[in-house]
Amino acid sequence: MSGGDFGDDLGVLTGLRSGKRSFYPEYVRSAERLEHAVQALDRISRALVRTVEGPRTLVEAVVRAAAEHLQADRMLVGIADGALRAARPRFLLLDRGELVDDEDALPPEAREQLDVIRNRPWEIELEPGGPGWVRAPMTLDGEPVGGIVGWPGDVQVADTDLAILRVLANQAAVAVHNSFLFHAAAQLRGRTEQLSEAAAQQARDLAARNAELQETQRRLVEAMQRQALDDERHRIARELHDTVTQYVLSAGMTVEVCRAELAEMGPEAERVAEKLAPAKGLTQQAVERLRAAIYALHHGAEEPPGSLPVLLEQLSTVHLSSELRVEVRVEGSPAPLPPEDESSILRLTGEALFNIVSHAEATRAVVHLVYQPGRLRLTVSDDGTGDPAQLRRSLKLSEAADLAGRHRGLANMAARARELGGTLGIRRSRMGGVALQLRVPLSPEREVTP
Repeated sequence: MSGGDFGDDLGVLTGLRSGKRSFYPEYVRSAERLEHAVQALDRISRALVRTVEGPRTLVEAVVRAAAEHLQADRMLVGIADGALRAARPRFLLLDRGELVDDEDALPPEAREQLDVIRNRPWEIELEPGGPGWVRAPMTLDGEPVGGIVGWPGDVQVADTDLAILRVLANQAAVAVHNSFLFHAAAQLRGRTEQLSEAAAQQARDLAARNAELQETQRRLVEAMQRQALDDERHRIARELHDTVTQYVLSAGMTVEVCRAELAEMGPEAERVAEKLAPAKGLTQQAVERLRAAIYALHHGAEEPPGSLPVLLEQLSTVHLSSELRVEVRVEGSPAPLPPEDESSILRLTGEALFNIVSHAEATRAVVHLVYQPGRLRLTVSDDGTGDPAQLRRSLKLSEAADLAGRHRGLANMAARARELGGTLGIRRSRMGGVALQLRVPLSPEREVTP
């Protein structure tokens, strides 16, 4: 490399020409400017890394770094109208160490420069020879978004100072934008955490309300089941009081009348009358047992409710006061049903058992409940004297016309079976009497969650 080329390269690197006699003084001044520039860049870097402290702290650091670099008494940073809409503050003036962000407190010359930044940011030019001030545009993605204006006073401003001011302005625009995004994200994160906590609290509240609702539903089902048992007990008690008890009383009175007439017909008839004497006591005992059973039926609703098998077990105890022995059998896995369906099945079973007690002259009955895939089968069988064919004919007649209330029990059971979407069949039981069989489909809509 020739000496002339070395001198040219040195001049490019230091801003000097080595051929002049003033090379050393100029070199010293260039070194001072370089050191000053390095110090300015260090201040800029320390200012711009304060992004996380918020836009306000960042703008303060930028205006102080610029003022310190230019040794200016005043330094103004402003954002143009329509740019960085969410950035705050929109301007900041450092006036002899005091920060001013109130527009009414701005000096006239500072207000004039702020208007230029706000209204015509694209016209901002570097004017080192301006009337006591210097300014640099603030750009972001190639678009003007504001500017920096300083009043260095009598200090001579070099091109390197303007270049540093431009770098500071551009980097400040990016830093302000990033600071806003950072704090907006922090606020959104905080808001998200609040919403998440509120949602979690709402979920807990909903879970508590759901638990309360399930408890209320359970109590309602228990009340409906208890009401079904009470209604069945009261119906049986009413039938016993209105029919069976009256029949027994009438039989006792008839025996007494016959005894009185036999006593007047001579000694032989009187002996027959004496043999009828125990019948009076038997009828009185029967009436007392019936009254006790009626009282128990009216005051026996304290048993806890349960599933359909449990309810059938409870229903079978209603007839313990009669000569009928009732057995309940359950096969398969019990499928929970809606309360109204269980109530209908329970009432139908009660009606069947009452008919057995009243008409079949049976001593034994079996309630057989079978849970099968997709359907439920309930069979009530007895060992009485009933005729299935005659009952089927009576059921057809009762459904066709009202037979003065006779055989309405069978018609009611058939109607309940249809309401459940099932069928009611009548056939001969294996025990010799009648078997009533109810078949009900178990659709997904009919089954409920326990």
